[in-house]
Amino acid sequence: MTDVRDKVIGIIAEQAVLEPADVSADATLDDLGIDSLGLVESIFAIEEAFDISVPFNANAPEAGDFDISSVDAIVAGIERLIAEQHGRTGGA
Repeated sequence: MTDVRDKVIGIIAEQAVLEPADVSADATLDDLGIDSLGLVESIFAIEEAFDISVPFNANAPEAGDFDISSVDAIVAGIERLIAEQHGRTGGA
């Protein structure tokens, strides 16, 4: 799912005002300078780009089921959600 990785990194890079090449897989959102508002905007952009629903609570980001500890963790979570949500509905 390289396109998923590339799209997610592109969205995160845009939010961090960086080039995608400057976003490393093990970087945290803090490392990239993305604050809580930027995180929420990134989640919305990801949901729209992949037509999925991310189980994320902006008021308690650590309390949720969705791992935002690194770029890699976010990509893995998005890939899992795409498989679950599109597989269940028979979508793209």
